[in-house]
Amino acid sequence: MKVLLVRVKPHPQSVNLQSFMVCEPLELEYAFAALKESGHSPEILDMILDGRSFEKILKEGKYGLVCFTGYITHVGVIKRHSRKAKKILPYCMTVVGGVHAEVVPTDFEDEAIDCIMWANGIDTLCRLADGHPPEDEPGVYRVGRTKPQIVRREDEIFPDRSSTAKYRDRYNYIYHDKCATIKTSFGCPFDCKFCFCTRVCDYAVRRLDRVMDELESIEEENVFIVDDDFTASDTRVLEFCRLLDERHIRKHFIAFSRADFVTAHPDTVKLMASCGFDAFFIGIESFRVSELDRFDKRTTVEQNSAAVRVLEEAGMQCYSGLIVGEDWKKEDFDALINYLNGFEHPLVNIQPITPMPGTPLYDTYDGEITVSREKYHLWDMAHVVFRPRFLSKRSFYYNILRAYIKTSANKKQRKFIRERYGKRIYGRVKKGAAHIFMQYLRQIVKPS
Repeated sequence: MKVLLVRVKPHPQSVNLQSFMVCEPLELEYAFAALKESGHSPEILDMILDGRSFEKILKEGKYGLVCFTGYITHVGVIKRHSRKAKKILPYCMTVVGGVHAEVVPTDFEDEAIDCIMWANGIDTLCRLADGHPPEDEPGVYRVGRTKPQIVRREDEIFPDRSSTAKYRDRYNYIYHDKCATIKTSFGCPFDCKFCFCTRVCDYAVRRLDRVMDELESIEEENVFIVDDDFTASDTRVLEFCRLLDERHIRKHFIAFSRADFVTAHPDTVKLMASCGFDAFFIGIESFRVSELDRFDKRTTVEQNSAAVRVLEEAGMQCYSGLIVGEDWKKEDFDALINYLNGFEHPLVNIQPITPMPGTPLYDTYDGEITVSREKYHLWDMAHVVFRPRFLSKRSFYYNILRAYIKTSANKKQRKFIRERYGKRIYGRVKKGAAHIFMQYLRQIVKPS
């Protein structure tokens, strides 16, 4: 069967990090490899980078199955594209998968979507392509159906990166051009109340020898490890570094970590830096004890501050994430600016608190949500979906923008980025920042 695997382009009103980064669609590369192994003819369409007409591609391809992947912000876009697919190819099967489909499958219920894959996406998709009836597939969502046991095939089959050959030169992660991605574990051993990734599956790891096999097949020098917490185990991290050395693998890595790991294992952090780790993304979330407790983050303010300094001393960059709450006042933003500027290079992503559907925070949130659940494109963790308690929405957006301008985007940091990463990468990041700056200005003028 001819299968079209589609990553859709975000809604133009969404504020997203794709202004700074476009990572390869790893889940579709896995699906491509599995479908090809099963005798099908798959093709990947990355609409973020591909300027061709979707309608024309459908007409020329005459696909029997069209599969979409996306997050909550893509729900409306995927529904619209499914309707286009059904109009042009009435007899094709339309399928949607991905983490949001697994956690909140009901969001994708639409007459133009035939199957919502909520478990074991690779195997389920292959069986659907083989002609198995959707009603017999436990990995396809049905009201009243119980999820099947999780099946992992990631150590049996590698993502087929040749499937995205025409896009690969444009895949990047913030300051790292031509960047591949790899996943070495699934889920997270922690369960922070605001975090969506912990709702997808229980924590599980891949065999490190197979991870090394896959790393050896990756041509790119830069590799983004997209585990929700790569450093969940110090023993595993040390073995990862040992195997890198044993196999003479030389890459530049970016990964997610936690502040408590960094502060507890400074020697491991130094070793990782010597093995090619350039940066960690750490969810600092807050510099206030009450907020860290509310999020069930299980780190302290002192650990957060110490972690940034440990990374700086090791020569690694810290990309930190901060959450600003509905009860914030101007003086809280002032305190945030002072806190961040206490670090040498405060490269930060500032997010208004977003009680994401499917998380415990959404179920227990006691603030007033003002954005409809059906306005999916605004649930991007950048739009303010709540009513601020002490500021207008306009003022809230203004203060977020002000915090960026006075920290990550101030003159000192702009000079650092330009000198460390070069003018070309600086220019790309500057262009992305300008795009988001204009989106925030529009929210200040007329909030959504």
